[in-house]
Amino acid sequence: MKKIPSFTIDHIRLLRGIYVSRQDQVGNETITTFDIRMKEPNREPALNPPAIHTIEHLAATFLRNHPVWADRIIYWGPMGCLTGNYLLVKGDLTSRDILPLMIETFRFIAGYEGEIPGASAKDCGNYLLMNLPMARWEAAKYLHEVLETATEANLTYPQ
Repeated sequence: MKKIPSFTIDHIRLLRGIYVSRQDQVGNETITTFDIRMKEPNREPALNPPAIHTIEHLAATFLRNHPVWADRIIYWGPMGCLTGNYLLVKGDLTSRDILPLMIETFRFIAGYEGEIPGASAKDCGNYLLMNLPMARWEAAKYLHEVLETATEANLTYPQ
């Protein structure tokens, strides 16, 4: 079988950052899929499942309620390799276009206190798999070490 595009990225050289993974035409709309890479693949430990699950709940809730971006957000969810998340957004966008939004999102997560949205047996299929302190720690680390100091190397896939 032919490799899908995300399996053709050089994960050995991939840094933490925000990358345009793909763009698809759906009717008259362009959907941009972003690779929100929080860990360097195969070089540092992956996100632990309770932390990334908590990040998923908080980021998805924040983005779908954002005063400017809510109507353009299609999906936020974790990668199977647990090194980051995928964000699908309506529009022909670049990594730089959403960098301020990701800074806002990860600031929100890093400072979040209270009950995790959707973290109940009624609302979630595995509501006990949550770790807010670790999610906050991972969000702050990504925010300060990557997003706030992002260069082109963190915004463009390695060739």
